[in-house]
Amino acid sequence: MKAPVKNYLSVTKKEWNGMVVLIILIALILAAPYAYQTIRKDNTINFNEFDKAAAMLTKAAGTDGDDNGPASYTKPLNATLFAFNPNNLPEADWGKLGLSPHQVKVIKNYEAKGGRFYSKEDVKKIYSLTDADYQRLEPYINLPAGNNYTKKAAPGEIIDINSADSAKLTMVRGIGPSFARRIIRYRERIGGFYSKEQLKEVFGIDETKYAEIKNGVAVNGNHVTKLNVNTATFDQLRRFPYLSFKQMNAIIEYHNQHGDYESIADMKNIAILDDGILRKIEPYLVFK
Repeated sequence: MKAPVKNYLSVTKKEWNGMVVLIILIALILAAPYAYQTIRKDNTINFNEFDKAAAMLTKAAGTDGDDNGPASYTKPLNATLFAFNPNNLPEADWGKLGLSPHQVKVIKNYEAKGGRFYSKEDVKKIYSLTDADYQRLEPYINLPAGNNYTKKAAPGEIIDINSADSAKLTMVRGIGPSFARRIIRYRERIGGFYSKEQLKEVFGIDETKYAEIKNGVAVNGNHVTKLNVNTATFDQLRRFPYLSFKQMNAIIEYHNQHGDYESIADMKNIAILDDGILRKIEPYLVFK
């Protein structure tokens, strides 16, 4: 009994040597981190010096504000102040006056949406300009006097967008010549407006712009041009931006197959016309 157990537990010289080497390796691995820390010491970072360097860099270069608010931008050392008309002033000239690219972008976006500067105070209203910027630029703002710019409507005066010409439309604060032309082109295409909210269908008039102009306009539905849907051709239906080619064709084909429409309810039988589209075109249709 003892002999088998002894043979099972016995270790050869080769195995013993291997165990010794393994134990030494494990000990070296465990001791290595401590030995490394003893030999090499980490350099201590001086955060005070880092903060001073960062502050100097910020002061020298200035910082632009993000797109969510006014730019905090210091006047460049090479800024040149000169008399200027802020309307349609080239971007390069705004830059010469010491404005950042972000500030110039905001001004150009304002102009692209039909905005104009009628007084020095209008320049101050640009949200990307700081008070310091305005105080620096104000003495040099040169807006022509007289009738070079459109007279705006008096407080409480309402302009009918269905009958007004382009000059009349520009009297609405927030509508410049560019927007006036777009409104008239769209009005002529659809046959007049039946709701002020249709102005949001005009290119460039978003919720913000609509909120700016809606209280200065009104709609006279008597100026809406009606279309007899029972005699309408494909080209006549094309005036409506609300209809696709398939929907226009379906209106004509359904009429050819079933006869005259008596009311908008008959058009609900056309599968590809939903209630939303029918509500949009109904004010423009007559059935006799």
